[in-house]
Amino acid sequence: MKDKADKPKVGLVLAGGGARAAYQVGVLKAIAELLPPDISNPFPILSGTSAGAINATTLAIYAPCFREGVRRLVYVWRNFHVHQVFRADAFGVIANGLRWFAVVVLGGLGQRNPHSLLDRTPLRRLLYKTLPFVKIQDAINAGVLHALSITASGYSSGQSVTFYQGVSSLATWKRARRVGSAANITINHLMASSAIPFVFAAEKINREYFGDGSMRQIAPISPALHLGADRVLVVGVRLESETLSSRTETNEYPSIAQIAGHVLNSIFLDSLEGDIERLLRINKTIGLIPAEQLREAGVTLRNVDVLVIAPSENLEKIAARHAHHLPRTIRYLLRGLGFLNRNGSNLVSYLLFERPYCRELIDLGYKDAMTRKDEIVQFLEVPSE
Repeated sequence: MKDKADKPKVGLVLAGGGARAAYQVGVLKAIAELLPPDISNPFPILSGTSAGAINATTLAIYAPCFREGVRRLVYVWRNFHVHQVFRADAFGVIANGLRWFAVVVLGGLGQRNPHSLLDRTPLRRLLYKTLPFVKIQDAINAGVLHALSITASGYSSGQSVTFYQGVSSLATWKRARRVGSAANITINHLMASSAIPFVFAAEKINREYFGDGSMRQIAPISPALHLGADRVLVVGVRLESETLSSRTETNEYPSIAQIAGHVLNSIFLDSLEGDIERLLRINKTIGLIPAEQLREAGVTLRNVDVLVIAPSENLEKIAARHAHHLPRTIRYLLRGLGFLNRNGSNLVSYLLFERPYCRELIDLGYKDAMTRKDEIVQFLEVPSE
């Protein structure tokens, strides 16, 4: 057996996707069952964006006991209600709606202008209650965590900023429109990284307001590599075999819901698929060049093994089946904007923080991971009993 110091550092990349991130929890549940019960975090490098940032942070906090961290994630996600994430009561929704109406009719309310469609105050309370952030550094000091990274998008700078907390030897980085910045991860980083544009309010960190980390994140796998990952497990939130729809002639103008769904897919899903394709292409190219020539040319690129686990079913269709579980006030709001129609259920798949939907996604993630258990065990180099 390899010594722990000699083993390749495995990075876990958890992408964004709102309520779709329940699928990640199912995958993690399966992995926890495939590992020895008392094992510490098998992913020295944790990289999360949007809702995936919350999952990654939970794993970092409970890094000394991986199964305990997963257990806590499963408990929260299997018992989720919308009101734990954003205000869904009639007064809150109507008051916010009236403010938006006043902005349109009266030309603005000055400092009282609404910042988002929905109020996420309940999520902030939930995170304060359940996540002891001080334990992140404890895990690093104990040697069971190399680094945790959370990515958010700066509205002023236009940069994709990866905030990371890790061992002292890590160095910041700067690339085109993306930077890595050392920080002590707090609730503000999670709120910023998961602030879906227009839907949830931006969060101020230091001098700048930040929104959802999936925006302008052209290389979602990159933070894990900058932090030293030798191989990467990526958990996606879109049907793995999903193909592009064929172009058909239509005379009907796209609804607000269709346009919004298209934008959300571009933000949350497309960049991850593109980055995986780019990584595989680089691996193939490097494999064709002798190592000696790479060294002589000063090429620092290296082969990075990647394992991708993605849904075997369409999550948008699953969301459409469970949309009726949303609170009446939210259904009324979304129906008025066309989001509960056949072509508009995409946003629902991101906002449906309700038990039946989340539980089905957890079960799907668990099933998909278990069908590939041999690959996972080999990838993580799980010791035989």
